[in-house]
Amino acid sequence: MKTHIVGEVMNGDVVCASRETSSQEVLRLLNRHRIRALPVVDPDDKVVGVVSGTDLARGRPARTRTGRGRRFPLPGLRRSTRGSAATAVGELMTSPAVTVHPEQRVSDAARMMERHRVDRLPVVDEEDRIIGIATRRDLLRCFVRTDEEVRRQVIEEALPGALGLASGGVTVSVRDGMVVLDGCLPRRSDIPSVIRSTWRVDGVVGVVNHLEFAGDGCRPWPHGESP
Repeated sequence: MKTHIVGEVMNGDVVCASRETSSQEVLRLLNRHRIRALPVVDPDDKVVGVVSGTDLARGRPARTRTGRGRRFPLPGLRRSTRGSAATAVGELMTSPAVTVHPEQRVSDAARMMERHRVDRLPVVDEEDRIIGIATRRDLLRCFVRTDEEVRRQVIEEALPGALGLASGGVTVSVRDGMVVLDGCLPRRSDIPSVIRSTWRVDGVVGVVNHLEFAGDGCRPWPHGESP
């Protein structure tokens, strides 16, 4: 079943800064490229942080991010003067950066954005070198699908993948990305498999389960037939 990954939607043309880049130069880059934040890289192109327009406006020293998103000031760094053109990005950036790999699923990257409250993610290779950037808009393009497109993929890919049948005796309807599954399956254990496979389809925002199994007294469709 086709599942979109970050490498398919990311932008490979990335605007970066170094720790030594001045806040004034970063501000020019943000304005010129009409972006809100950019990754900070070391001489080997490894991502060491992210600096945003908000960081520059506040002129605050560097921060570090924990797994739960709480931030703590790093010791030993002087507090910069608000608006100082000489302030280096290394004193203002958020570190470490939240990054993704190109083979990660788009849906997982979207959840990371929500969890860390960011609207762009640097994309890195196995050695943490920058290879692209994925914005919220990039990810959302995968989810802007018609209900009919979602329904077709559920019927043609999700159900056969879960059941090994042409349709599995399942009726599928979709409205605004909400999938309703109805029908009768041979085994109770088939129901969770169908629901999981349906959730994996890009564009699905919810699954309503009305499925039954043969033990409930319903009659499953014969193998290979469609309802």
